Amino acid sequence: MGTPVVITGMGAITPVGIGVDTYYHNLIEGVRGIGRITRFDASELPVQIAAEVKDFHPENYMSKKLTKEMDLFMQYGYAAAEEALADAGLSVESPDDLPVAPERVGIVVGTAFSGLATIADTQNGLSTGAHSKVSPRFVPKIIGNIAAAQISIAKGFRGPSLTVTTACSSGADALSTGMMLLASDEADVVLCIGTEAATCPINIMGLASAHALSTYNDEPETASRPFDSSRNGFVMGEGGGCLIIETEEHAKKRGAHIHASVIGWANSTDGYHVTAPHPEGIGAIQCMKRCIDKAGISVSNVDYINAHGTSTPIGDVIETAAIHSLFGDHARKLAISSTKGATGHMMGAGGIVEAICCVKTIQEGIIPPTMNLQTPDPNCDLDYTPNKAKRQPVHIAMSNAFGFGGQNSSILLGEYHS
Repeated sequence: MGTPVVITGMGAITPVGIGVDTYYHNLIEGVRGIGRITRFDASELPVQIAAEVKDFHPENYMSKKLTKEMDLFMQYGYAAAEEALADAGLSVESPDDLPVAPERVGIVVGTAFSGLATIADTQNGLSTGAHSKVSPRFVPKIIGNIAAAQISIAKGFRGPSLTVTTACSSGADALSTGMMLLASDEADVVLCIGTEAATCPINIMGLASAHALSTYNDEPETASRPFDSSRNGFVMGEGGGCLIIETEEHAKKRGAHIHASVIGWANSTDGYHVTAPHPEGIGAIQCMKRCIDKAGISVSNVDYINAHGTSTPIGDVIETAAIHSLFGDHARKLAISSTKGATGHMMGAGGIVEAICCVKTIQEGIIPPTMNLQTPDPNCDLDYTPNKAKRQPVHIAMSNAFGFGGQNSSILLGEYHS
């Protein structure tokens, strides 16, 4: 794949825990982060459940001034970046103290909805007469690129700053874009961030109208049921994740701790439909195959897949069929799970947070479970690690993220060998 790339920092803000270790520990313990919506009155909505981040205190990560200037999706990304920077040994008081030139530090943020919740809330206030003015902070709070800009400003980073929005694959595509920046020598270190906070009435109503969301309002904890025969849609989640990547040579030169290697990445488009995946999964198959080919490995070398597995009736079957098609006989030997049974669908944040799960799975040798999988769909006939984590060595893990518009993104992560 060219220059070896490694992960040196990780950060996670999720519905099942804040901080990478807490997030992963709660995943393998079967903690579920879905409940009744608390952020606003959802009692009149067709869907009244979501996976909200709990006990998040932004002032623990940023100044009071910044909390007022940033939308919640930005705050999640910023907090995840703070943890990742500390983990990577890049959390310093001044850019002058960085072990890398500030102009060689890049940032890529992936988000599907940017500041949608703030837009909706502001418009509602104007429409109802609750207020007659719009804050001068409004535009910088809602446009996607300011999430990266705020980190750059606070930390003094002056490298490339990009924002990608490819629906539910946005986070994974942030990592892919970061890989491109390293490959083209545009940066030595890249913060790859996925972040989302779009739980608001208009978004819920829109997705509910499209029959995308689970309607198990009275059973919130078990509403997200990837690969189960009773699944009826995904549960909206939120949060942020950050992976810091750099070339192996650069990381070793500065003495960084290395978590894992990024050995493959790929993107593709179905070219089929704005919301439905291609019925034969051709985009997903192409994406996973290209990712494996880039890594220079065989399908039999993959030990674990963190599936996109959103709990939609169509998507889960098509992803299963795509895995069968590409992996052949090895498909039944794979350990697979969808962590969305616990976290809900974190949208643009999911690709990064689920890649972090893959790194931890490689490090710990514990496969996180697919929660709420009680009655498997006959068309979903692989080993999805139902309801209980299992110990198993994992050397290479794949993370899939597929989104509206036929966006597909796959990442391959490998155990690091110095």
